[in-house]
Amino acid sequence: MTAASGTDPATDNQPIKGTLQDQLKFIRTTLGDSSDLIVREMILSTGARCAVAYIEGITDSLLLYHTVISALLDLPNADSAGELSKLEPEPFVRYLSDRVLAAGDVRPLDDWNTLFFYLLSGNAILLVDGSPTALRIGVIGFEERAVSEPVSQSVTRGSMDAFNENIETGMSLLRRKIRDTRLRFDRLQVGRVTKTALAVVYLKGIAKDEIVAEVHRRLAEIDIDGILEGGYVEELIQDRTYTPFPTVFNSERPDTIAGGILEGKVAILVNGTPFVLLVPALFVEFFQAAEDYSQRFDISTLIRFIRYLSFFITTLAPALYVAISTFHQEMLPTNLLINLAAQREGVPFPAVIEAMAMEVTYEILREAGIRMPRTVGQAVSIVGTLVIGQAAVQAGIVSAAMVIIVSITAIASYVIPAGSMSMSARMLRFLFMILAASFGLLGVVIGLIGLALHLSGLRSFGVPYMSPLSPIILSDQKDTLFRAPWSLMKLRPRLVASDNNQRRET
Repeated sequence: MTAASGTDPATDNQPIKGTLQDQLKFIRTTLGDSSDLIVREMILSTGARCAVAYIEGITDSLLLYHTVISALLDLPNADSAGELSKLEPEPFVRYLSDRVLAAGDVRPLDDWNTLFFYLLSGNAILLVDGSPTALRIGVIGFEERAVSEPVSQSVTRGSMDAFNENIETGMSLLRRKIRDTRLRFDRLQVGRVTKTALAVVYLKGIAKDEIVAEVHRRLAEIDIDGILEGGYVEELIQDRTYTPFPTVFNSERPDTIAGGILEGKVAILVNGTPFVLLVPALFVEFFQAAEDYSQRFDISTLIRFIRYLSFFITTLAPALYVAISTFHQEMLPTNLLINLAAQREGVPFPAVIEAMAMEVTYEILREAGIRMPRTVGQAVSIVGTLVIGQAAVQAGIVSAAMVIIVSITAIASYVIPAGSMSMSARMLRFLFMILAASFGLLGVVIGLIGLALHLSGLRSFGVPYMSPLSPIILSDQKDTLFRAPWSLMKLRPRLVASDNNQRRET
């Protein structure tokens, strides 16, 4: 276990020392005589004094009794123990670890900082009077959410399981997908107070060593008191803070993360959240889904084009309406122009105010639908949108055309598989509306040029964000805007995978 931030000031990495009573007093004092701290003191038949300490609620007390306490109490008595009763405390601890305790995970501990970390993680701690070495016994057992279907990412075809909040469960799900000796799990902890467990997952020899080293470096530089969700880590390790685009991918689907690892990417599991981070993250990957590789390539290609089209509709549709209706009416057919003019005849606001009001209203309804109870949230968001839109048109506050534009924009935002990229499009929508209201289509074009320059300058863990489009890599075009058949995709992404980028031999 590698620590990525400071130690607990109460323990400060001090060695374990003192008598058994001194050690127990230090544990109780450090934890403030917490009511969930359970200490079971025992005098063994050999005459040795020992104690087992654990935290109630996160330790499997039944497993602890069968594998530890009962084994200690069943030691031979002093008359028949022979040489065992004459052992010094240190050799006696090694004897207990090697010959007595039936638990599968037993390891020695020499300092208080490590002891408290494992104790507060659900392990039991065995202390023997006179020994400076304690034993950590892996009997973690707390209630956790079972592996279930993905909640935030719907599945149309493929694996129906999803990560849960337990990092060990997440590691096992990935191990089931990738049964290879090169799969590596590097464990570490982050957060001075929470000491959150993390796992860096990659395929040795396929992931680039430079990227793996960079991930470890950035995680080691995190200095914060607490990590409660993967979003904390994502924001602290991303290449650039001030950008609307996500440069770290996340998913709760094991097949998505396993697919990324097979391409040479590095996954970061964070204990306490079902969302796993994946780096490097490229722009085109936010428009790809696991189902793209589970169905025919022609269907996947068509759906990908629809996703890119939906991204541009979400970003530009209101801005184009504002620009054309305000500055470029001559671009519209005469009949359509007359209809729009008739609709806007009683509307008291300019097109940009009308668009802003409707978009903000929709975002409020959308957020309210998410925060409200599930039984009524979806109904309220749908009914609220219909009622408010119809009422606004009848009241002459907005035009019917604007309601149509906002509706299409809202629906298109749900087509993008990655919610973080959908949010980026929703934020950029307001910027483009302001540019369109100020300069017309010229403002939209200026915004698109600035957007292209910004995207071209982004990097994710040293990899250009727009690759393989910019810089263009012809060999990687088989899985970008469209998906080629598996028979043609013989190589892994060139900028992500190591020199061992052969996906198929023939």
